[in-house]
Amino acid sequence: MVEIPASDMPLETQQFGTHTGTALPLHPAGLSQGERAALSVCLSVSTDLQPALTPPPLLPPPARLAGSSGTITLRCKDLKVLQLEIPGMEECLNIASSIEALSSVDSVMMMYPFFYRPQSLRLEEGWHLFPLEQYFQQIASQTSQWRLSDVNRDFTTCPTYPPAVIVPAAVGDEALRKVARFRQGGRFPVLSYYHPRNGTAMLRSSQPLTGPNRKRCREDEMLLGTVLDEGERGFVIDTRSVQAAKQARMTGGGTEPKSSYPQWKRLHRPLERGRPLQESFIKLVEACNDTSINMDRWLSRLESSRWLSHVKAALSTACLAAQCLDREEASVLVHGAEGTDTTLLVTALAQVILDPSCRTLVGFQGLLEREWIQAGHPFHLRCSRSAYSHARLKQEAPLFLLFLDCVWQLSRQFPFSLEFSERLLLTLFDNAYASAYGTFLCNNEKERCLCKVKETTHSLWAWLNEPSEKKKYLNPLYSHNALVIWPSVEPQSIQLWQGLFFRWIRSSQHLDEAWAEIQRLVEGDDAPIKGNAGKRLSRSLSDPAARTENER
Repeated sequence: MVEIPASDMPLETQQFGTHTGTALPLHPAGLSQGERAALSVCLSVSTDLQPALTPPPLLPPPARLAGSSGTITLRCKDLKVLQLEIPGMEECLNIASSIEALSSVDSVMMMYPFFYRPQSLRLEEGWHLFPLEQYFQQIASQTSQWRLSDVNRDFTTCPTYPPAVIVPAAVGDEALRKVARFRQGGRFPVLSYYHPRNGTAMLRSSQPLTGPNRKRCREDEMLLGTVLDEGERGFVIDTRSVQAAKQARMTGGGTEPKSSYPQWKRLHRPLERGRPLQESFIKLVEACNDTSINMDRWLSRLESSRWLSHVKAALSTACLAAQCLDREEASVLVHGAEGTDTTLLVTALAQVILDPSCRTLVGFQGLLEREWIQAGHPFHLRCSRSAYSHARLKQEAPLFLLFLDCVWQLSRQFPFSLEFSERLLLTLFDNAYASAYGTFLCNNEKERCLCKVKETTHSLWAWLNEPSEKKKYLNPLYSHNALVIWPSVEPQSIQLWQGLFFRWIRSSQHLDEAWAEIQRLVEGDDAPIKGNAGKRLSRSLSDPAARTENER
């Protein structure tokens, strides 16, 4: 058997022969440039890996070797496992070598999205569906305290921010440049969310570079001071532990000292990122794939993975941010170290909790574009190999998957309040790790501009919003809910996302049929069906530990 880890895109692998009994035409010289790029998406294998070969102890003569057979196992980024039965051991080994050679692409511009050309889409479609200017106009119609700044139009102020950002109106661009030099990676505080009812704001940034000598930046202090009126208080939610923040200060980072920011109170809510989170993901997938273990062993491995603990921590921290804004009527600044990972997890999740517009299909896409893609989450680094790779890449971390899992928890506890279904979340997971579209390519807007992603690849949003596709992702039970949705984060309320982690292990046929029938009833009948039958179903699908949605 030849085992190739960390491959993906099961639909694309069909064209390369996911069947038994026929040799695959995978010799490098026989593929066009586009076909090589497609294969690199399907079979993204780390170049420093050696396939796990289990040949016979003694190789038979060539004549006999051609008559034997072999199996190639492909472990995919979407967590599917494929097996290819290849007649002829020599042929099997050659194909395995070709797959390995072709599945690693060094250049982003050689990836499959640059070659994918569907007939139903135009290249320019979808890239400008969610401009920041449109989001700013919504805020500007309610307050004049914020402005849209192009201080980063050439990416020199902050290489990981988009060209335009929303900042306090009282702060000029020159002050922003000074603040950027005081924040790690230049990520100065920018507006993430404006609360329309009470006028509070949620900002995000990276850590201040106070260092061991407690350096100060008057412009930074002034920027945060302009967010609050006299006598008001704000909260800094630091996604690191107190100890981690202290260690960061010794190496040049740090936190906002109370003496310099007297109106801001710091709250530490540590969230794992990087290697610990990736190891948690790997352990969970390994446990889910082991169908031979008994109940006690399964529960032990589920607990030791700590994945559900990460989900609970993320939801709890997002609820804290939402509570500060909505109930305490206090503004919030969220940051960790770099401000590109757990910071975005908290700000995006808090908006789903607070804002009903972010719970619509279009609004959720706009949130992802604004708070993950344009905000500079390094997708290329974080979503490189998924859970099956033997290589333990330092930059790999499933932060975006953790966000999607948290949104799924919300959809389970509030089955009427989200316009989109689980299918959208699964599609987003698949495309974040491997896609025919350019939406999740690169690590930030600057890299996407350099690679001409928007000029030479198709947008995922254009495809998702095609009428024939869009209806596949709608929740048939959706009913607009203008209220804040406060999830339960009790241990018994957090459940394993079986639709993702068991997707390829057990059939979802009966559940799919049930949802199809619900869709048929909702489309074919009137509101009482949706209101009564839907609510009965929601009680069975919702968390028994939390109050049902119609009682809240």
